[in-house]
Amino acid sequence: MIPASFDYYSAETVDEAIELLQAHGSEAKLLAGGHSLIPLMKLRLTEPGTIVDIGKIAELRGVRPRDGGVAIGALTTHNAVSTSPALDGLDAVQEAARAIGDVQVRNRGTIGGSLAHADPGADLPAAILALNAVIVLRGPTGERTVVADQFFQGLLTTDLAEDELLTEVRFRTLLDRTGSAYVKFANPASGYAVVGVAAVVTLGADGSIADVRVAITGAGDHTTRATGVEDALKGQQPSVDAIAAAAAHAAEGIETMGDIHASAEYRAELTRVYARRAIQKAVERAT
Repeated sequence: MIPASFDYYSAETVDEAIELLQAHGSEAKLLAGGHSLIPLMKLRLTEPGTIVDIGKIAELRGVRPRDGGVAIGALTTHNAVSTSPALDGLDAVQEAARAIGDVQVRNRGTIGGSLAHADPGADLPAAILALNAVIVLRGPTGERTVVADQFFQGLLTTDLAEDELLTEVRFRTLLDRTGSAYVKFANPASGYAVVGVAAVVTLGADGSIADVRVAITGAGDHTTRATGVEDALKGQQPSVDAIAAAAAHAAEGIETMGDIHASAEYRAELTRVYARRAIQKAVERAT
């Protein structure tokens, strides 16, 4: 289908983009890589009156050191995220980026666009949440930061205001003996996660699990922490049996979705299976 007609603006700077968003209000939508917005427009599921293209804003691209950690600009493509040497060690985010769609999507789609859209089957939100990243937003009143736990709020809903841009994602340096991983059961046609799980595990001096974060995507209407799994694992030795017992809690608190691709019950079972796999992989990398 052909999208409804709209006004088009190309912003050269973040400030110009914010001014355009303010001027056009709720009718305006940002265009980054376009792999979320354009299909929705073609299907007439959204009909923005104004498109603000931010693709020319150079400051929003690239991976760079920041405050002892690393930051990813919002317009950095999934391929760039998956191959950047600066992100070596942040396996969960690189694996999530590598798992997205196909080559064309990974070379056009952006990390900022994916997080702002917050599709329930998107890969990157799980890695961002498990790695406890900080998301940087800029609007008319300046810059603010939001921790990942507070950013994803519901179906296609985040803490991003209509007149704000997501400009950067920041990661802290991981502690010693910390490993992370992202695994998923992919929809064979779209590549979206029927269920995806990201895990980050830190081992203590005695080999027990000192800290763990597990995030689930695809199962419910938005990415969420599997706190039941985390509580069951903390302080435990990471044996196969302990990991399996903890992973049994993965679907707790999630209203699992059912559709033509998987029933709610099947998604719940996939959540438990892939939680176990992600945790085991993260433990192996932490040792």
